[in-house]
Amino acid sequence: MKDYHISRHNSFYTIGLNYKKADAGLRGRFSLDEAKMQNLLTQAKAQDIDGLLVTSTCNRTELHGFAQHPFQLIKLLCDNTLGTVEEFQEVAYVYKNNDAISHLFKVGTGLDSQILGDFEIISQIRQSFTRSKKLNIANPFIERLCNSVIQASKRIKNETEISSGATSVAFASVQYIIKNVPKISEKNILLFGTGKIGRNTCENLIKHTKNSHITLINRTKDKAEKIAGKFNLIVKDYGDLQTEIRNADILIVATGAQSPTISKELIYTKKPLLILDLSIPKNVSDDVIELENVTTIHLDHLSQMTDATLERRKQFIPQAEKIISEIEYEFIQWLETRKFAPVIKALKKKLKTMKDEEMDFQSKKLSDFNTEQANIISDRIIQKITKQFANHLKDDSVDADTSLQLIQKVFQLEIEPKQ
Repeated sequence: MKDYHISRHNSFYTIGLNYKKADAGLRGRFSLDEAKMQNLLTQAKAQDIDGLLVTSTCNRTELHGFAQHPFQLIKLLCDNTLGTVEEFQEVAYVYKNNDAISHLFKVGTGLDSQILGDFEIISQIRQSFTRSKKLNIANPFIERLCNSVIQASKRIKNETEISSGATSVAFASVQYIIKNVPKISEKNILLFGTGKIGRNTCENLIKHTKNSHITLINRTKDKAEKIAGKFNLIVKDYGDLQTEIRNADILIVATGAQSPTISKELIYTKKPLLILDLSIPKNVSDDVIELENVTTIHLDHLSQMTDATLERRKQFIPQAEKIISEIEYEFIQWLETRKFAPVIKALKKKLKTMKDEEMDFQSKKLSDFNTEQANIISDRIIQKITKQFANHLKDDSVDADTSLQLIQKVFQLEIEPKQ
């Protein structure tokens, strides 16, 4: 992308791994919490990377940015996670330039989600951009691309039924409970963790199960109390976790910690206990499966559900892809204008120099010369001339490179070098 005057580096890359080839354990090794993302971006900036987005969700971890070589981004990821370069290469993907742009559109619009139509990823992309912007590592290309992906996501959500009904890990977990637990309204449900996924799961539980026996526990109790107050639920202290697990029929873990929060030692139960782990990395220790009467289901299992609702959504994929194509085309057209932006800028500067010279000459020659009026007229003429050239260069039938060379030659333009 060296001709587009958007970065010191020639290429835009996406490097990452997702649920398609990396299981939950491996995705956990490459997951990034907020502090690690901040640190990664700070390191990238120190390495002269001038445009970068970082996203890390339960389904994927990806870096989208400009670099001399994709290994720059791969190393940044591995330096800030538990994953190794060798592990990354086993399951990773790398996209470059237009392919990287297309990939981000597909991800941001829910077409690449583990559950088709899950639009929660778009809020992650918004947060990624805000994070990069604050650290001054989001150039105009990154900003325009994010805005275009957000626009595509909104249109797909509004113009298609690909997101009709709930389609998320939170929804899938509740659907699993309904299908596999008899007399669900009578069961004791314990929700451990009240972050975004926990909140969404709680709302889905109340909406679809009509269960009033739901207890919330969170390390920070006031967060749980806010949700509990909204739905008139019970809140217990973090110190009561072991006791509440013993009373529960269903335990939903949505803590989002970097290491397991539920271990074998915490569980003593003589009745069946269903545990749903909605976290990446896994927050339920692997040794829990050794316990009798305990069934553990991870979000990867939940995401493989293919009910009639999800099957129906597949018919709207072509419509969604058409919307993506339209907005992606508009983005590429904007990108093409970046090619000739320096020439138009230099042309405007040259015409202004000509104007200033002529204004100086005429003001000395004519005693009644109206400088103010002449300024207004000549500036409008310059604006119209440069706009005419810009429209010419935007024309698909025009060889822009040849035209740019001709404009530079005719007007003897000096192009300012890229910073």
